[in-house]
Amino acid sequence: MRATRATASGTARAGKATARGARKVGKATRRLTYAGGAGRTGLGRLIELSAGNSACDALVTVALASTVFFGVPVGEARGSVALYLVITMLPFALLAPFVGPILDRFRSGRRYVMAGTLFGRGLLCFAMAAAVGPGDLPTLFIGALGVLVLSKAYNVSRAAIMPSVLPADITLVSANARVALFTLVSAGVAVPVGAGLTAWLGSAMILRVAMVGFLLLGVVAVRLPRHIDSPDTEEEGAAPRWRTLLKVGPAVAEAVWANVAIRVFSGFLLFFLLFLVQDEAVPWLAAAEPWARDPFFDIPKTIALLAGAAGLGGLAGAAVANWTRNHAPQLIVLATLAMTVVTAIVTAVFFGLWTALAISLVAAFSQELGKLALDAIVQREIGEEVRSSTFGVVEAVLQLAWVFGGLVGLVLSLTESSLAGLVTLSVALTAALGWLLISRRKRVRATKAELRRRRAEAAGPADAATAHAEPGTRGETAAYGSASANGSAPAGGPAAAYDSATVNGSAAAHDSASAYDEPTPYDETLPYDEPRGGEEPPPRKEKLDSTKPLTNPNG
Repeated sequence: MRATRATASGTARAGKATARGARKVGKATRRLTYAGGAGRTGLGRLIELSAGNSACDALVTVALASTVFFGVPVGEARGSVALYLVITMLPFALLAPFVGPILDRFRSGRRYVMAGTLFGRGLLCFAMAAAVGPGDLPTLFIGALGVLVLSKAYNVSRAAIMPSVLPADITLVSANARVALFTLVSAGVAVPVGAGLTAWLGSAMILRVAMVGFLLLGVVAVRLPRHIDSPDTEEEGAAPRWRTLLKVGPAVAEAVWANVAIRVFSGFLLFFLLFLVQDEAVPWLAAAEPWARDPFFDIPKTIALLAGAAGLGGLAGAAVANWTRNHAPQLIVLATLAMTVVTAIVTAVFFGLWTALAISLVAAFSQELGKLALDAIVQREIGEEVRSSTFGVVEAVLQLAWVFGGLVGLVLSLTESSLAGLVTLSVALTAALGWLLISRRKRVRATKAELRRRRAEAAGPADAATAHAEPGTRGETAAYGSASANGSAPAGGPAAAYDSATVNGSAAAHDSASAYDEPTPYDETLPYDEPRGGEEPPPRKEKLDSTKPLTNPNG
């Protein structure tokens, strides 16, 4: 009885300590997610919802991996992985033109769309849990396919509503990076926990746990702030507008193609290195004599190290994106692609364990940072009425690029030659980077030429006015013409001449400069509501609602 009481008392103390620790961690997490006004606009809730979504997706991935891929011979595993990649490629090729426009048609109910993707994944997890016992692989593949499609639909909806919850003090890149950072951390915590629970309870139980998590998250999605649901502003009867890569504009298209190259690189590297390690076709595992091999770097430990390097690279990409703010996302995208090119070339020349770890880290880093910069470009350049369709096309293209890279990596891993695969990858990435740089240079030159042409057209009428000006006004008109020739003044009048001369730092100021020093009626400091003497009060805009969150006006 004393032992029982002591055990119960110790268990109670451990439970209380765990509860106190969980509360402290929750409070600290809430302070981080709600920092910078994120709690007022709804960004904090969206971050927490996305973190829970990522954790449940990680549990589903671990459960499916333990049922489909583990314990299968290498030759059969290649066939299973190839089949899985093809099955995941087909629906995106078919559904990509429809997912985005459908989401755009439900802009006034985005909370319910996000909740629907979560509820749907919960039901699919229930069906897959029932199929694990009898080993019903078609049901598992179809369920995994549905989970993947709904997960991408959630990501599209989440990216589309980001400007609606953006605080004034946080940029788009920083907000996207904050969401990505918390989702990566939650997935990193959920993977080992899910692996341990899978070994203890089985895959079916983990899928049921994920089902409960998705259903609870669906309730949380419905309770998001109402201003996430933007009103439908399109006219009735207007034809729906669809987005393709030919209609997103040059800046978005450039960022998309750069990310496509990075995704091909990431998918190729994952499956290429995985099967090279399993075939022991890497230098640190390919020693002819067993005694010559390093006893530490065996196959499981090598795979764990590569996975750890990839996870660290993703976290570093999210952290760097938060640090870079929103200065130049286009240059960030090109810089990440250039980094992958250099790393691939160095790894092809000096392939070994440490270069393999380095290229895994750089691949995850570039993929995360490039995608966050691409999201910011789309959110900034694309209007809200077609933003979901644009994100749908972008997500589908990136997924297809990753699958294509994975299939190429599977095929080239059959050669069991690291040099052949990495050289092929380096050549393809170098060609993609060179094409993007040349296209960007041509576009910049064309833009500058068009700007010079417009400035020349604007300067023409000013020169003509100078030639026919009266003697009394010739000085002012000449000053205006010279400022227009420098391309810094619009077609205006003497006021424009004064502004242009001031901007250009001209000391030939104005003969009537003292007139600008005299007080005018506009210099009086009067309340906005109080009309000036005998005048009608100026038109007022709608007052700010104190209960409505202050978001970025650009959003």
